[in-house]
Amino acid sequence: MAKIKVKLIKSTIGCKKDQIATVEALGLKKIRYVKEHNDTPQIRGMIKKVSHLVEVEEI
Repeated sequence: MAKIKVKLIKSTIGCKKDQIATVEALGLKKIRYVKEHNDTPQIRGMIKKVSHLVEVEEI
């Protein structure tokens, strides 16, 4: 299965509660924190919801 790297590039301060929860569900804790995930439709949907806060790199 393909892998993707998700990196938090902006702060969640001032974001909606559901966006903050999505960032936490992706496993991102601090700015510049990188987490690897399998490339699934569920993960892609989460990334789309917070696309303005994260950076995605395909491995």
